[in-house]
Amino acid sequence: MSTIPRPEYPRPQFYRKDWLNLNGQWSYELDLSESGVDDDALVFGHPAQGKIPDRSRTAVSAGIYSQEITVPFCPESPLSGVNFKDFIPSIFYARKITVPADWQGKQILLHFGGVDNTAMVYIDGKFAGRHKGGQTSFEVDITTLVTPGKEHILTLHATDRIKEGLSGSGKQSRCYQSYGCFYTRVTGIWSTVWLEAVDFAGLKRCRIIPDLDNGAFTFIPEYYNIGSGYRLEITVYADSVTAARKTISCADGIPATLELSAIREWNPDDPFLYDITFKVFNAAGEVTDEVSSYAGLRKISIIKDRIYLNNQPFYLRFVLDQGYYPDGIWTAPGDAALKQDIELGKAAGFNGARLHQKVFEERYHYWADKLGYLTWGEFGSWGLQHSEAAARENFLSEWREAVLRDMNHPSIITWCPLNETCSTDQYAITVKTNSVKQINAYRDWVKAIYDLTKSIDPTRPLHDSSGYVHVKTDIWSVHCYCKDAATLEEKMHPEGKKVFIQPPELSIGYCGQPYMCDEFGGFMHIPPEKRDDSERWGYNGLDLQTPEELCEKILEQVEFLINSPDVAGYCYTQLTDVEQEQNGIYSYDRSPKAAPELFKAIFGRKPAWSKF
Repeated sequence: MSTIPRPEYPRPQFYRKDWLNLNGQWSYELDLSESGVDDDALVFGHPAQGKIPDRSRTAVSAGIYSQEITVPFCPESPLSGVNFKDFIPSIFYARKITVPADWQGKQILLHFGGVDNTAMVYIDGKFAGRHKGGQTSFEVDITTLVTPGKEHILTLHATDRIKEGLSGSGKQSRCYQSYGCFYTRVTGIWSTVWLEAVDFAGLKRCRIIPDLDNGAFTFIPEYYNIGSGYRLEITVYADSVTAARKTISCADGIPATLELSAIREWNPDDPFLYDITFKVFNAAGEVTDEVSSYAGLRKISIIKDRIYLNNQPFYLRFVLDQGYYPDGIWTAPGDAALKQDIELGKAAGFNGARLHQKVFEERYHYWADKLGYLTWGEFGSWGLQHSEAAARENFLSEWREAVLRDMNHPSIITWCPLNETCSTDQYAITVKTNSVKQINAYRDWVKAIYDLTKSIDPTRPLHDSSGYVHVKTDIWSVHCYCKDAATLEEKMHPEGKKVFIQPPELSIGYCGQPYMCDEFGGFMHIPPEKRDDSERWGYNGLDLQTPEELCEKILEQVEFLINSPDVAGYCYTQLTDVEQEQNGIYSYDRSPKAAPELFKAIFGRKPAWSKF
């Protein structure tokens, strides 16, 4: 059994056999005074202990920092072995690496699943690469800096100035302690680190577009380099039987369509996945690169005020999933924990989830694909001061990376980049200060997000901002946390109107999009065995005493939503408790607050017109 934490392949939709997991024990130094970099040189001081950095002692010459951390868990988490909860503006990591000798002649790529927030990478003290953005994956080409078979020192310097507001931080607390719906911060490495050997003319990525109506997949490949006379063979398998095969000349961005001999759709009841292999051949006919992948044949569309899956209208019965874990914070303790969260959602009757305020790791999407669980691909937009031009620019760059990485997953049916970005109160302040330019800048930014996303992936709906203000969107949503169904109905349909617009002076006019209540509920119930004197928080100011009270409160609001002819779906808050926020249907340790079959009897209900 592997002793490496999170040993599984981190990118199962784009698998190569030549890879090396770098999780495990690394050395580290907290750099709380941010004195660890001087004149672009890595300084091996001990700023966390108040010592003066010695500019002659680099991480390379010292070989290792003074403390140990377990990667890929952030230093704020118990699983990291550090469990440091205060702000960490700067942290250094180091470890020894040896590239396998048989990787000679290959391109050597160093992958980071996630580093919050800005990462500077060095090999033997030499700069290798930089990445800005704490929620997305990135790779660094270290080919010229390493010799296969030889030992090297890999150093990472991560900075995370969360209070500046120039990058989205999601639900990470900007105060010392967690409070309300803000939780423990995440700094530095929080997802798997790994090495990969790739041919210099290997496949960089390949967009897979399902075409259900025509029984085909279209592939749009990109390469690291284009080799003279190189060709790409694409093979699609249905239950190990070849369903389509085509060989094309290697060229960036030129589509290839493969019609399938066996057609089987992907849906929540039958999440069938086609296996795919990509083989790159050189001019001599030798295989120089081979990648294994998969895809689902499904279609997402909007007709009038309904969302359609595979040409059938369906009602979204979603749950809010924050993706937090007691021992790993943003990082699941194991692959089974990712799968379990999906299974818990399905067991409670939901057909999908909003992946709320963070970019989830690729292994989660893999399990959603396998299990038939619909999701919205979202982003941790909270904490971003979008009135700042630099913040808006940073967001566009990182959001683009998220969409490019995850756009082949059939389980993702909608992109939702923002959450509650601009409220009525914010609008009132803006008007009071006569900052019309700020309003226009916000509108232009949201339009740019919409257009950028659609230019990358026009196959999915784009929901500009969950709740509150809408500028350019395919889905119209509201957030309504109410104590009873009557109040919920009043908020959803004020004065008998079809939709609620907040605020009407800033939002675009409603154009007939599907109308959703994509946050409601939030009822707090704490099982007797888990009650103590610690601070608790939930919506509506209610503390329901029994599972029966909890189910009764939820049921009356669900019944209103599914019986309202103007509503296309909902998202209940939330799947699990997170720290002091105690409004999950499961506790933070994933134990149910009521029998799952009771929840399933509520959330499994759907309108008669809904297929799934």
